[in-house]
Amino acid sequence: MYYPEEIIEEVRMKNDIVDVISGYVKLQKKGSSYFGLCPFHNEKSPSFSVSPGKQMYYCFGCGAGGNVITFLMEYESYSFPEAVNALAERAGVALPKIEYSKEARAQADLKASLLEINKLAANYFYYQLKHEQGTAGYRYLTGRGLSDDTIRHFGLGFANKTSDDLYRFLKSKGYQDELLKQTGLVTVEERGAHDKFWNRVMFPILDVNNRVIGFGGRVMGDGEPKYLNSPETKVFDKSRNLYGLNFARTSREKYILVCEGYMDVIAMHQAGFTNAVASLGTAFTGQHALLLKRYTDQVILTYDSDGAGVKAALRAIPILKEAGLSVKVLNMRPYKDPDEFMKNLGADAFRERISQAKNSFLYEIDVLKNDYDMEDPEQKTRFYQETARKLLEFPEALERDNYIQAISREHFIPYEDLKRLVNQMGGRMISQPSQKPLRGRVTPDRSKMEKDDGIKKSERLLLTWLIENPSLFDKIDGIISPEDFTENLYRQTAEMVFAGHAAGNLNPASILNHFINDEDTYREVAALFHASLKESLNNEEQKKAFSETVMKIKKNSLDVASRNAKDIGELQRIIKEQAKIRTLNISLE
Repeated sequence: MYYPEEIIEEVRMKNDIVDVISGYVKLQKKGSSYFGLCPFHNEKSPSFSVSPGKQMYYCFGCGAGGNVITFLMEYESYSFPEAVNALAERAGVALPKIEYSKEARAQADLKASLLEINKLAANYFYYQLKHEQGTAGYRYLTGRGLSDDTIRHFGLGFANKTSDDLYRFLKSKGYQDELLKQTGLVTVEERGAHDKFWNRVMFPILDVNNRVIGFGGRVMGDGEPKYLNSPETKVFDKSRNLYGLNFARTSREKYILVCEGYMDVIAMHQAGFTNAVASLGTAFTGQHALLLKRYTDQVILTYDSDGAGVKAALRAIPILKEAGLSVKVLNMRPYKDPDEFMKNLGADAFRERISQAKNSFLYEIDVLKNDYDMEDPEQKTRFYQETARKLLEFPEALERDNYIQAISREHFIPYEDLKRLVNQMGGRMISQPSQKPLRGRVTPDRSKMEKDDGIKKSERLLLTWLIENPSLFDKIDGIISPEDFTENLYRQTAEMVFAGHAAGNLNPASILNHFINDEDTYREVAALFHASLKESLNNEEQKKAFSETVMKIKKNSLDVASRNAKDIGELQRIIKEQAKIRTLNISLE
C-alpha cells in the first residue's frame, strides 16, 4: 500500500513543519531552530527541537524524531495514509487513489475486514452488556468497583450464554464463513458453528492506533479457563501488543506501570494512573520490552505479590534491562494486586508506594534472601556467596561498587567483607574456564560483538556529521563512499545522503520517507539527522576523532571486502588499498 513518492514529497513540502507543530506545541526560536516541551514525554526543560532547515523534529530527551508526516502519526495515532490525507487536505493537495500490488491489496483488504468485524463485535458485546441479557456481566463489573464511565472508556461488554449468538449476528451482516474463521471469534465446522466467547465479560484489545485487534473474556461462574484470549490472527499478535498501551502511550508520566491483568489496568486507570499496561495472557517477551522502549525509559512492575507474581517479575526484569529500560518493582503487601490495594488504601497510598518502588537488582537480592535461613551460619554464608556472584554481573567496577554499598547497608553486611568476597569470587571464576563466563569478562564472542558495535557507532557518527556539515564531504572525497558502510541500514541511508549531496539537494526529511513502514528503523534513521552538541566538531580532540572515525570505517570496509574476495586479483587490489590507507592524512584544516 503506497502513494507515489512524488505525491508524498509534495504533501510534506507544502506543510511547513514549524507551522504544523506550533498548532500542538508552544515553540520558541533559539538560533536557527525552535524549541519546546516534548509532547511525547514529561519534561520541565525544553529538549524538543524543530528545524525549519531540515524540516525535521527531534527530542534530545526521549529520542522521538521525524518529519511532519511522522509527527502527526505519533501525536494523533494516525496510520501513514491517514497522516498524509490530513496534511494533503490542510495544504490543498489532491491525492490519487492509493496504489496496491495484487498481493498487497489482498492482504490490506483482509486486515481491513478483520478490523471491521472486530469493531462490530466490540459494539455488539457492549450493547449486550447494557441490556437484560448482560445483567450478570454488568453486575460483575460494577461489583468490582468500575463506573459506567470506565466501562464505556474501555468498551467493556458481555458475550451471551447462547453459543452461536455472535456468529448469527455477523452472518446477518453479510460476512462469509471463510472470512469469519480468520477472526478468531468463531469456529466453523461441518456440524455447525459456535462462538469462541460465550457467558463472559469481554475486554476489547486495542492497538496503539485505537483499533480493536482482539478480545479477552472473563467467564461468569466457575467455568474454565477463567480468562480466555483471542487466538493470533492477521491483526493480533500477543507478543507485540500490550493491553492499555493505546491510552498509556499518551500519559505524561515518565514511567509506565506494568501489571498482570485486564482488571488491574482498568482499576489503575480509573484511579488516575493512566500509564498502566498488561501483557495479554502470555509471558512477558522481548517484543513487549521493545514496544515499551518506544514510549518510556523506565518501567515499574506491579505484578501480584504472590509467588507467581514474584516469578513473573524475576522473568521480566532481565528482558526489560536487555531492552535498555530502567526497572523498579512496586511492593503491594499486604494486598495481592493493584485492584485490591486501591480498594483498601486508595490512590494516594498507591502513589506513595510508586515513589518507594525498589531498584530491580535490590529486589532480586531480597527474593534471593528468602531462600535462605539467615539463622543458620551455613545458609547465611551461601546467601553472601550467591549475592557476591550476582554482583559480578556488573562489568563496570564503579557501578558494581555502588551496588555493593547499597546491599551492605540494606542487609547489614560489612562493606569491606562483601567487596572482598566479590573480588575473590571474580578471581576464582576467571581462573576456572569451565565456569560460565561473567557478563563483564571479554570472551571471543563478546569481543566480536563489541567490535561490531564500535563499527556501527562509527558509521552512525560519520553519517550524522556529514548531514550536519555537508562541507565534510570534501574531506572524505575519494576515501569513503556508501559502499564502505557495512551496516545494511546505514549503507541504505548513506546511498541517499551521498546522492542528495551530489545533486545539491540533501534533504533529511525526504530521506526519512523511505523508512516510514518500519518504526524501529525509522527512529534509528531519524536520530542520524540530529547531531548533539557533544558530537559537533568544534575542538581539537573531536577533529582527531573525525579522522579516526573515517579511518576505522575504511579499514573495516576493506577487511570485510578481503574476507569476501572472489579471486586472487581482487584480493591483491584490496591489499594494496589496505597498505595505502596507512599513509593517509585526513584533516579538517
